[in-house]
Amino acid sequence: MSLPTLVLVPGLMCDAAVWAPLLPSLSAHRHCVVVDHGDRDDLAGMAQRLLAAAPEQFALAGHSMGGRVALEVCRLAPQRVSHLALMDTGHAARATGAAGDEEARKRQSLLDKARAQGLRAMAAEWVQGMVHPQRLTDQALNAAILDMFERKTADIFERQIRALLSRPDASAVLERLTMPTLVQCGRQDSWANVAQHQAMQALAPHAQLDIIEDAGHMAPMEQPAAVAASLLRWLGVHA
Repeated sequence: MSLPTLVLVPGLMCDAAVWAPLLPSLSAHRHCVVVDHGDRDDLAGMAQRLLAAAPEQFALAGHSMGGRVALEVCRLAPQRVSHLALMDTGHAARATGAAGDEEARKRQSLLDKARAQGLRAMAAEWVQGMVHPQRLTDQALNAAILDMFERKTADIFERQIRALLSRPDASAVLERLTMPTLVQCGRQDSWANVAQHQAMQALAPHAQLDIIEDAGHMAPMEQPAAVAASLLRWLGVHA
């Protein structure tokens, strides 16, 4: 008998490396599939690409930008998603006015650096705010993140930035969720903080909120045992 499918959705410039530390725990209970966003430059298009390749019914976990893609999947085809996990992510559209302009400026600055100095140099700057401060000296962790970014291209980075800057508000999607839902983030996630996840849970009050201690935005790579245990509870697996 085949295992049910768990679709894993990586975030900005990320790939299967984000999920690799979790797979020894998850793969015993689910058939795990990591999606690739290809060259899409919109979240809805990424969701459509995912749905075209996914089975009729599947559990869905999205990290960072992948969480926003997962919400778009639930906007398009909620009946196909048996379980939903939103990890280190958000639901709001880009702010209007000065705050939204500042987000665009910061993202453009990283893209400019990637084009001028290479993706690894850009990632070395990006990672400073993306992991727990005490993990900034963890050479293996940081090398894995930098290697992951270097596998992509500046053109893909530009397309994914475009997708994020044009992101839709997903409040109504959260309010309509009926499947078992997990909202999870690292305690020290400075990009998508705890309050942001509490706001998502307020919109989907049946959702479980799990905070991963001693972890930043890259919690699946920083604290894989705790993240995997949270996901197994969400799936109803008692390891």
